[in-house]
Amino acid sequence: MKVTVCRKEHFNAAHRLHNPKWTDEKNLSVFGICNNPNFHGHNYELTVKVTGSPDSETGYVLDMKVLSNVVKKNILDRFDHKNLNLDTKEFKNLNPTAENISIVIWNILREKISKELDLKVILNETERNAVEYPAG
Repeated sequence: MKVTVCRKEHFNAAHRLHNPKWTDEKNLSVFGICNNPNFHGHNYELTVKVTGSPDSETGYVLDMKVLSNVVKKNILDRFDHKNLNLDTKEFKNLNPTAENISIVIWNILREKISKELDLKVILNETERNAVEYPAG
């Protein structure tokens, strides 16, 4: 019997979508206003989904307090109120698209959550735009 537990968190961060190999004109054409040289920000909503069998003694797939602490320590403390391009090592050379942010978050959390449990992250960049990793 598998059950999925979900933890929802929020963080605010600025970023600029930019490919340094391209001209300014191409960056503007591809990324539009998201290529603003002065950056722009989002109020991200992050949902972390963990799937597994409930423990026979506790009934938990994963104690939600533990999951909350893992997300706070490893994601919120790292990315909240940061400029992703300038303030984080993860995006020094990686374009901080919602897709890349979700992959980075998943990789960080995957190291902290038991491999026996399936892990998925959903990152809402806006009320209308979301990314799910891994897909499916």
